[in-house]
Amino acid sequence: MLQSCRASQGVGSIRVHLHLVSDATGETIHSVARACLAQFEGVEAEEHNWTLVRTPGQVEKILTNISENPGIVMFTLVSDTLRRTLQDGCRDLQIPCIPVLDPVLAALGSHLGVKSRGQPGRQHELDAEYFDRIDAMTFALNHDDGQAVWDLHNADVILLGVSRTSKTPTCIYLANRGVKAGNIPIVPSVPLPQDIYDLEKPGPLIVGLTKEVESLVQIRRNRLRLLSEDHETDYIDPETVRAEVAMARRLCTENDWPIIDVTRRSIEESAAAIMQMMEKRAQVTGS
Repeated sequence: MLQSCRASQGVGSIRVHLHLVSDATGETIHSVARACLAQFEGVEAEEHNWTLVRTPGQVEKILTNISENPGIVMFTLVSDTLRRTLQDGCRDLQIPCIPVLDPVLAALGSHLGVKSRGQPGRQHELDAEYFDRIDAMTFALNHDDGQAVWDLHNADVILLGVSRTSKTPTCIYLANRGVKAGNIPIVPSVPLPQDIYDLEKPGPLIVGLTKEVESLVQIRRNRLRLLSEDHETDYIDPETVRAEVAMARRLCTENDWPIIDVTRRSIEESAAAIMQMMEKRAQVTGS
């Protein structure tokens, strides 16, 4: 690490300033930075997020902050003028400045034989895909936790699972990818709505989410504490939860619904697994 980065090293950890500069919303650079930092044990980054950077004046202000908080700079700027201003400023400060999209754009341009358009924020244009995501988000909110089951035939995916198996956040994440997802809780002694059995084939993909009992009990305990209801109930009794999870697994198996164990999966990983299932199913059914 360059001395100018002023990375402070404590016991078993390294702290560093990380400047993320984008001419759009910053989602891309943020995701790339997080994915890369996850590969380094004991590194804690203090993020400085600079979004919608479109003028040289904005870049100069960013450089002033970088000089006060030296660290690593990662950027996604398509304007040659802004790129040069940022890179020249970082060079003067002896700060590493990483253009994260350059290798990808160069490889694509070389393979396609087409020059990139250099237009910031093109991935956020209000096109059909954008409105599909909005529709999917509305669908997820309207069909959360067993609501509007009569309309589930319009879903792409239906998630089932006992309480606290991340059904809602997974649906929201899928919606952001344009997937219409609803979810229905599996509750002991409460049958699933008949609507889910009456769906025409092939219909929506139905997936069960499950979690290890110990993890589920701990998450439920934390939930009750947040609600100031930390007294002992069947909701957090390990044996009762174990029976609940077994019942949910049995229900999915009997109906030939695939099951995903989300215990050690992030929401993103669970959603990716579901989308893979959707793709394979589409190849089989031709839909």
